[in-house]
Amino acid sequence: MRKDRHFGRAGLGGLAAGLAPVPVLACALPPSIVMTLPTGRYMLGAALTVALTGLLAAMARRLPEMQAHVLASRRVLVPQTVSSYLGFLLFLGLLGVGILGPRDPMHNLWTLVFWTVVWVALPLASLVFGNLWRGLNPWTGPVRIIRLLTGWQGSIGLSRLGQAPAVLGLAAFSWFQIVSLSPDDPLILAQVAGAYWLVIFLLALAEGEDWLEHGEFLTVYFGYLSRIAPFWAEPDGTRLRIMAGWPGTQVLTMAPLGASQVAFVTLALAALTFDGLRETFWWLALVGENPLEFSGRSAVVTENTIGLFAAWGLTAATIMGALALGRRLSGARLAAGPVMLSFLAIAAGYHGAHYLLTLLTAGQYTLAALNDPLFQGDALLGLPPFYVSMGFLTDRGAMTLIWNAQFAAILGAHVLAVVLALQLSARGERGLAHLPLTVLMVGYTILGLWLLASPTGA
Repeated sequence: MRKDRHFGRAGLGGLAAGLAPVPVLACALPPSIVMTLPTGRYMLGAALTVALTGLLAAMARRLPEMQAHVLASRRVLVPQTVSSYLGFLLFLGLLGVGILGPRDPMHNLWTLVFWTVVWVALPLASLVFGNLWRGLNPWTGPVRIIRLLTGWQGSIGLSRLGQAPAVLGLAAFSWFQIVSLSPDDPLILAQVAGAYWLVIFLLALAEGEDWLEHGEFLTVYFGYLSRIAPFWAEPDGTRLRIMAGWPGTQVLTMAPLGASQVAFVTLALAALTFDGLRETFWWLALVGENPLEFSGRSAVVTENTIGLFAAWGLTAATIMGALALGRRLSGARLAAGPVMLSFLAIAAGYHGAHYLLTLLTAGQYTLAALNDPLFQGDALLGLPPFYVSMGFLTDRGAMTLIWNAQFAAILGAHVLAVVLALQLSARGERGLAHLPLTVLMVGYTILGLWLLASPTGA
């Protein structure tokens, strides 16, 4: 009898303990809503679509024609020297804000403009309207003016390095953005950007402004992304031709990529992939971090540095391995240079999908700062005072719409990459030669969607 009463009290105690309120750790981040969606079906559907596209395109006797069409031709309104010099003056002003302004990244116009406008909004706009960076970069105007005033029109041979300087610049930038301790600190960001501008200015001054197209990583990156745009402008002396064509039409006119250019493209892909991977529960558990009690960036500097460059090596090795296997299976030549151009579509799609949420969240802070840069109640853009809202991140309808946009960007990028890869290959190289590459793109599609749907802890 006593034993029965003892077990009865123990059971009631256990029930009370189970019903008592206690603090819990939960994931309230955007992926928590995305995870409730049938993401597995999305991934399966995307994989089958890419595979079917590759199969049908390889079997087709004739691929769709991708030609450029002239929509209009007009006189150049603002010469590049003037627009670039204005960009330089704006850069100097923003640097001053970064150095003298508040250290809060969300209340400093320099940090917001660089990370949200330059690195997110401008590339996304370039994916639609072509290379907008060409006329805004802060080097062409000053370099052109100084070389004209000094009479120096020579070079020092930097062009022989190909895009190796740009690869080095992108590697350093990727490490600063993904691994370093304070990439958002306005003062640190201003110091790094100022030093980088000076180095590139001196090199371009010695080599010539055309070197920027090969040696400066932002110019190279924007140039590659803009090749996917359905609309673009082509300078023609004092006139400008407005062009239109299927996305990726410009890629078909590019020369095959060399070794340094392949290194640049694979690094761009790897950096975007690892930037998404480093915040997942899987990666944090792999490096010994509790995803729900993250110790901070300083605790994983070494691990993330190794992970970033390992991702680069793995990306390059996987793509080159798929091409080598395709050559072995088919006996076709299948050169890497032309086929690697197709991966520009994937880089463009991943950039858009990866940074869409950043544009929708940090973009609100940027718009508020542009409207009231000194936080004194001004309304320079004519906007009334407004509060930054993140409520849409917990709204199922809004997050479903965002997920669908990301899904479309990644799926569209991979389908376009498959078509471009076949367009860039000779007719005899479109069979078994592309099978390993298509399988790789299917896997890459699944990986990209998994990264977007995975819970994050940092």
